[in-house]
Amino acid sequence: RRSSYQPLTDACLSLAAHTLVCFSCSDASSNWACLTPVKCGENENHCVTTYVGVGLGECKSGQSISKGCSPICPSAGINLGIAAASVYCCDSFLCNISGSSSVKASYAVLALGVLVSFIYVLRARE
Repeated sequence: RRSSYQPLTDACLSLAAHTLVCFSCSDASSNWACLTPVKCGENENHCVTTYVGVGLGECKSGQSISKGCSPICPSAGINLGIAAASVYCCDSFLCNISGSSSVKASYAVLALGVLVSFIYVLRARE
């Protein structure tokens, strides 16, 4: 039977063996649900965090955070006004502890994007 300390013990042993350890989760609704450490495979040299958020102002429809190990580093981001998505990668022990910092879109900026879109549409009708 595995103890509740086993993932942390595995993480510490992996550090000593120079194996990359990353936090891992799939489609979590918050970063707090993404704090399970996993040992990466031999060819997985990066920790990856993906973030997808949809919402406007305080009316957030939802967000999804996924973390894990990856053999490639696909950093990217996009902000479409009412939706944002990003991939962040790093390559050190448990470096993906926080949500993807480059994607935590300001909902004020999202609201401004929607407002500008509406103004553009209204002017195009004139």
